[in-house]
Amino acid sequence: MTARVLIDGSSELVFDYAIPAGLTVLPGCRVRVPLRRQAATGTVLALGEVAQADFAMRELECLLDPEPLITPVLLRAGEWIANYYGSSIESVIRSLLPEAVRTEENSAKTRRLAVLGVEPDAAGLAKLAKRAPRQHAIMLLLLDAPDGRLPVAELGEGLSATLKAMEKTGLLRMEIEEVRRDPDADELEEVLESKPLTLNPGQALALEKVLQAVTDPAGSKPILLLGVTGSGKTEVYLQAASRAIGLGKTVLILVPEISLTPQTVRRFKARFAGMQEQVAVLHSHLSQGERFDEWHRIRKGIARIVIGARSAVFAPLPDLGLIIVDEEHENSYKQENPPRYHGRDVAVLRAAFEPAAIVLGSATPSLESWHNTQLGKYDLLRLDARADGQSMPLVRVVDMRLERAKQQGGLAILSDKLRAALEQRLANGEQSILFLNRRGFARALQCPACGHVCQCPHCAVALTYHRTDERLICHVCGHQAIVPRKCPECQDPAIILQGYGTQKVEEVLAKVLPQAKFARIDADAMRRRHALRDTLHAFKTHQLDILIGTQMIAKGLHFPNVTLVGILNADLGLHVPDFRAGERTFQLLTQVSGRAGRGDLTGEVIVQTFTPHSPSIQYARRHDFDGFSEQELEFRRAFGFPPYGHCAVLTARSTHERRAEFTLQTLHLRLKEDLPQGLQLGEVLPSPLIRAHGQFRFQITLRSPRARSLTRHVQAVLARTSLPEDVTVVFDMDALNFS
Repeated sequence: MTARVLIDGSSELVFDYAIPAGLTVLPGCRVRVPLRRQAATGTVLALGEVAQADFAMRELECLLDPEPLITPVLLRAGEWIANYYGSSIESVIRSLLPEAVRTEENSAKTRRLAVLGVEPDAAGLAKLAKRAPRQHAIMLLLLDAPDGRLPVAELGEGLSATLKAMEKTGLLRMEIEEVRRDPDADELEEVLESKPLTLNPGQALALEKVLQAVTDPAGSKPILLLGVTGSGKTEVYLQAASRAIGLGKTVLILVPEISLTPQTVRRFKARFAGMQEQVAVLHSHLSQGERFDEWHRIRKGIARIVIGARSAVFAPLPDLGLIIVDEEHENSYKQENPPRYHGRDVAVLRAAFEPAAIVLGSATPSLESWHNTQLGKYDLLRLDARADGQSMPLVRVVDMRLERAKQQGGLAILSDKLRAALEQRLANGEQSILFLNRRGFARALQCPACGHVCQCPHCAVALTYHRTDERLICHVCGHQAIVPRKCPECQDPAIILQGYGTQKVEEVLAKVLPQAKFARIDADAMRRRHALRDTLHAFKTHQLDILIGTQMIAKGLHFPNVTLVGILNADLGLHVPDFRAGERTFQLLTQVSGRAGRGDLTGEVIVQTFTPHSPSIQYARRHDFDGFSEQELEFRRAFGFPPYGHCAVLTARSTHERRAEFTLQTLHLRLKEDLPQGLQLGEVLPSPLIRAHGQFRFQITLRSPRARSLTRHVQAVLARTSLPEDVTVVFDMDALNFS
């Protein structure tokens, strides 16, 4: 037998090795192999028969782990991802096996334990006190310890000789114990047990349907759970997970943002208070040691519930019975780097391969998932009312064109209506959230005399002014520059700030409501580890009155005392060159609005916009997903956009603008040859963001009703095309980002 081995590293080397007699090797095993004159590590992709060859095939040296680290289902899913998304198998294996598990530098953390051996009687203890006071002190500690076990580190320093002497006489024995590096070890508050809540009829029906799918996953379809914000979807998840665990199954819960993971973990630990050790978390903010421990706890079956962001879809759970994808519409489920998979779609695929039940939950489903329910591919469950019986928040739209006129053309940040509402909530002891999806203080620094705008030298974007750092920062590549005191072009000192971000809102709020306690949540303010968790805890315990934030606070968070949500600029994502702009705006406004009125008090949402008659804003104001989806799908159908076809982007980038464009033009000519039926090939165009990270970018948009034929055609052309060394070509199947 031979083993096809993918060698670790970026070279994507795949070689066949003979399997030595007596060595049991399976696909997914980690092995050490000879490579040239040194040893290397790799992953077994497949087994085969020994082929006739004119040379002696080299043999595997050894197994790094006796059991396969990649399950057959995940290997099968990996092959599908490589073929569908046109990615290298090496990039897929990197996703299936995180670096913390692949590299030999990581291992389990251990500690030495002193364990009570022979327990002496009173007379023996008395003799020991006279003869060996140190041994006597250690014996007293062990006698008082639970189970007669104590970590050696807790006994004190300089006791090596004493412990060896006690071990030799049998008074104690030494053991090695694995220590879990718990990501939640320094949790701010104790997790209190929660009991299952009484379900309303809609929730009860949804739970019944989900449990039928858990019982018979092979005969069930994916379930889309469309529930308005506050409808109690999480309670359905919790009770469904409890039943699945009771049937001996494991559960996987995916959330779109790392910011939502701590809250979800806390809810599940509270519900499964007697089995908190069986809840594991996986996301990119874990240390290498924490990820190593969590991954192996999952693989060994110690953790039965896994909660995590996109990459957790590859968690090696045995006996997987239920997958929950919360906020399934979120763009963050799409991987931006190779292999560029979509976490939601891979979750659906894995559920089919296992088989397992899968629930896709959202108040604003993606149009792709919604369309699948209309085609009968998915089952649809609806929760159209809030679980507590409260009505949906009242949404008021403020036309900022009129507001700007009232302020004589000044920078209108807080409208009169929003400012009065904030003051009223503060007087009532209620809390508010202000949402603006732009961080920084001002979006640009511009000279009124010559019109010069301070630009990033590496990207085709203006530098954003950050007052807290007193720097101009590029939000694409991170470049920083000193704030000029006068125009770099004409030397005019009257250079001014244009636009505003969350830092500016913070400053304005301090002047308008000096008595208010508030905090800002964005990528700048949340750099410190656990900063987000600490801020949300302070808001939850009413140490803060107002929360200012970007999309990090837009969904999933539950604060019963929040009765007002202010959306400061609803137009930010609306007027961009992307056919999904309207859908994303509708989803974001609906999700942010849902943070208000989740307790006993009625909620209110104030939306500030310069385009109040936009369909996205008007449908969001009425919480009308059906109306929005109907008109949006009509537009998509007319132009063949998803979900009525697949859309991919082929991008060429290089530090040489002409070379990137010429390379893509060459590929365009070759793609035209033998074009598969139905495939629509766009022209070579500059990317909306033509320069980023110092590289010029050009792109081609491709559309086809059949994804596989599109991928195969592009990959075949790329395989027979020699690219210049300084040009990188990227293929993104089912692209979500067109910038």
